[in-house]
Amino acid sequence: MRAVAVPSVKTARTWQSGLRNVAPGLSERELDAVEARFGFRFAPDHRVFLAAGLPTGPSWPDWRYGDPEQLRGRLAWPVEGTLFDVSHGYWFPLWGPEPEDAAERERVARAALASVPQLVPLYGHRYLPAAPFGPRHPVLSVYQTDIIEYGRDLADWLRVEFTGGPHHGVAVSTVPFWSNFVTDGPETAHLTPHDPTATTAAEAVEYLRMLALERLVGRQVDDGQLITAGLVADALGVDAPSLPHLAAPAGDEHPAQLFEQVLAELGLAESLPADDTDLPYERARWELVRWWLRLIVDGGLRASTGVGVITHGGWASLGHPESLRPLVELSPELLSRDASTRTDLARATVVEARRLLAGPWPPADGTPAS
Repeated sequence: MRAVAVPSVKTARTWQSGLRNVAPGLSERELDAVEARFGFRFAPDHRVFLAAGLPTGPSWPDWRYGDPEQLRGRLAWPVEGTLFDVSHGYWFPLWGPEPEDAAERERVARAALASVPQLVPLYGHRYLPAAPFGPRHPVLSVYQTDIIEYGRDLADWLRVEFTGGPHHGVAVSTVPFWSNFVTDGPETAHLTPHDPTATTAAEAVEYLRMLALERLVGRQVDDGQLITAGLVADALGVDAPSLPHLAAPAGDEHPAQLFEQVLAELGLAESLPADDTDLPYERARWELVRWWLRLIVDGGLRASTGVGVITHGGWASLGHPESLRPLVELSPELLSRDASTRTDLARATVVEARRLLAGPWPPADGTPAS
């Protein structure tokens, strides 16, 4: 097999032409010092990229002057995000039998994750595997176990992320463990971890509709969420014959089937938006983004989790609308290990969510109203 060529520094500088702020590149001594300090080696093309110039700004890791603890936090983020999902029901089959005890689940998962390949922060929650993987490994967008390929390689990712260009070619992730989570596009098959915020019958019906939209676009909605939605709607007086069954299904009743019956009885099934634009389920996704923003504002969805859901389930799938960029760019900072920083940024997230909700919907760069 012919070896993949490592790009030159000159070539890497051309990749950076679309970036706003680029400081002088890291010297070989600086790169070696970073690798020694944090215990990994940059992939060959990542190393050349940083030698060509060091991009600066809130979403870029500052390998020259950055806070070491913050950098360690970003290096640990993929594993910590996986552990978060483990605490919410995820289990990787190759780890063996799933323990019933929560503490034992975390212990087994943490031990297994200690040996997985290191992912190195590139920008925000975009990552490249550390050496020996690469060069030209796909850039991965990582949010807990919701992982997608965000560019065929580093050059392709820069074109897509910063110039709005199309992907060129097919990306194939080969890094062990993490590649198991990669889907073939900017869609997530993961749950939206949230608490219902409905307080009226109308809001409960809207909640049922939002779960229907999540199912429509391919997001995972589990039986527990469907049953909870049924309980909320039933308690708030929503009138549908199948609703009491959804709220408390018998042993031979399937929540998903009962949910479909409730949608039909309430006339919600025919109200779902058609898939009639160039972007898949564009109208449905804009409705979901608005709902996720409301959950953030109302406290039903944690700020850091909500921004991740909107980034993957909305912003990425909607072609990176500029109206959502200020919210999306808060994401890496919400991962700070400093509690006061996280609190301040969570407040900033709520402020930005309120600002978006106060304007026209969808925003000016969204789908025109039908």
